Amino acid sequence: MFRFAVLFALTLAACSAPSRPQFPTPTPKKPISAAPTPAPVQPRRAPWKPAKVIADAVDVPAQTVTVARGDTLSQIGERTGSSVQAIAQANAILPPYTIEVGQVLKIPAGRYHTVKTGETGITIARAYGADWEQVVSTNALKAPYTLRVGQRLRLPTKAQVREMTLAERAAAFTLDIDDLITGSEPAATEAAAAAHPAGETAPPQAAAALPAAPAFNGRFMAPVDGRLISRFGAKSGGLYNDGINLRAPAGTPIRAAASGVVAYAGNAVEGFGNLVLLKHEGGWVTAYAHAEDLLVIRGDTVRQGDPIARVGKTGSVDEPQLHFEIRQGKKPVDPLPHLPGVG
Repeated sequence: MFRFAVLFALTLAACSAPSRPQFPTPTPKKPISAAPTPAPVQPRRAPWKPAKVIADAVDVPAQTVTVARGDTLSQIGERTGSSVQAIAQANAILPPYTIEVGQVLKIPAGRYHTVKTGETGITIARAYGADWEQVVSTNALKAPYTLRVGQRLRLPTKAQVREMTLAERAAAFTLDIDDLITGSEPAATEAAAAAHPAGETAPPQAAAALPAAPAFNGRFMAPVDGRLISRFGAKSGGLYNDGINLRAPAGTPIRAAASGVVAYAGNAVEGFGNLVLLKHEGGWVTAYAHAEDLLVIRGDTVRQGDPIARVGKTGSVDEPQLHFEIRQGKKPVDPLPHLPGVG
């Protein structure tokens, strides 16, 4: 009986104990992630500027030199202060500039400037009051017109500069697109110069030289959606348009007509205002003038359709527009056949 009472009491106690509530297992909370750290703003590259040219040219008188055993044209240039190119021109000697013992060479008179790192053809010509095109012709420079460090350039003598007319002197300090295409590249490094025969124009291999242009398929796109207001060719008053002009609202993006490298971005050409020049594969060049803002600097690589500037009315125009040129080397060609749908 006592055993039954105890068992009954234990059963009642078990039935009357409160049951533990069953809650769903809590899901661990995901840690709150901190706001993503913004990528550091990359500082904008400063535009490259050519080195200042010190006018320290050597005046070389006209003379003759007899070739001795072991002489090279480069050595004779070093001894006389002249240049290989000038001596070769004066004596009708062609590459590889072979000379013979006993040969009498004419050394042309002139001022000879030794090209230094960071100098360009334009800055050298301006330092001596000479026209860059004249320097190109005098020194028989060929495309791509890149100078090399240590190369000697023959320049007009002081007497020749004094005899220049006011118009000739003004022309020496007036730049055009041709000048920028041929004379704005920095001199190649000494290492690059050493890899090329004396007297030859080295390819651009300086630290400030332009990178290679990206692949180009030969097709251009319209740089802006605008109304054609001036065509390529002769105009009244003896003027000539080397490109086309397209009217568009101020601030309209100007886009690269083809993939290329920015060869120039500035306002040094009179009448063009803010100007961008792009070099493309195969010797093609495109020009974009009268811009309100420039969005690129020299050395930038751009793809076709990338914005490079904004339409403006800088330079010698009185309404917002884009002056656009296509050139094959230095020669301007009519852009319209290359821009389907424009005009």
